[in-house]
Amino acid sequence: MEYFLQLFSSGLTRGSIYALIALGYTMVYGIIQLINFAHGEIYMIGAFVALIVSGVLTIYGFSGASILVFAAVVAVIYAAAYGYTLERIAYRPLRGAPRLSPLISAIGMSIFLQNYVLLAQTPDFLPFPALIPEFEFIEPLAHIIGSAELVILTVSTISMIALTALIKYSRIGKAMRATQQDMHMARLVGIDVDRVISVTFVIGSVLAAIGGVLVGSYIGQINFYIGFMAGIKAFTAAVLGGIGNIPGAVLGGLVLGLSEAFAAGYISSAYEDVFAFGVLVLILILRPAGLLGRAVKQKV
Repeated sequence: MEYFLQLFSSGLTRGSIYALIALGYTMVYGIIQLINFAHGEIYMIGAFVALIVSGVLTIYGFSGASILVFAAVVAVIYAAAYGYTLERIAYRPLRGAPRLSPLISAIGMSIFLQNYVLLAQTPDFLPFPALIPEFEFIEPLAHIIGSAELVILTVSTISMIALTALIKYSRIGKAMRATQQDMHMARLVGIDVDRVISVTFVIGSVLAAIGGVLVGSYIGQINFYIGFMAGIKAFTAAVLGGIGNIPGAVLGGLVLGLSEAFAAGYISSAYEDVFAFGVLVLILILRPAGLLGRAVKQKV
């Protein structure tokens, strides 16, 4: 039973990270019907910024949780700027173009950002400091969940709740929902659609950067390629839950994370990706729109 709970805790941890990144994919797709394939690289850039900031702060005598908080804040600001710039340069000029054009642009930006970080840093894995503080647990819990996992679950949950509240109750959230329902009508009633789309990219980038900082501290190493696999997994989670559906992205991330954890624990870690994508194929066969997605009828 204890082993099962350990796997469950591990699955929730990785699933919450997938969910954080998947939210960026699903929000962008829900509003402009575009898959932002450079989103995983924003996650990677957030981790690198946090690594650089933590190194500088360590030199000046800072330590512990203060470094984690400050590094996360700087990474979030930096990633938000990248997300905003990405939308303005690579996607906004192609908004009226055929759908293949922005897709190619997104893939091109992903490759560009990977190589940009590769040239600016190194192709090797870099050690990432363990910034998440250790906590004292009741003895039974200490064997099931660690401090890093608890912090990741807590921060991820708070971030998702904050995003839900923002979309449901804030003025920009209502504008985002209106733009998602009908972009042309939203323009007619005075909504600045371009601003809404930019804010959507910024919010998604913020969530991805938070995930990058947490995972870097949890795993203990990063390199320029970590965004690719994380992006593929997060995109899979978004499709699994129903692309364009925010609760679906969260559910898809958790299902994917738990599938990988139990496959690695009870079968083999070599097959965790195979098992995870197998679950995706099975669910999409049974529910083509995803777990929480709804089939949309095309008008002829």
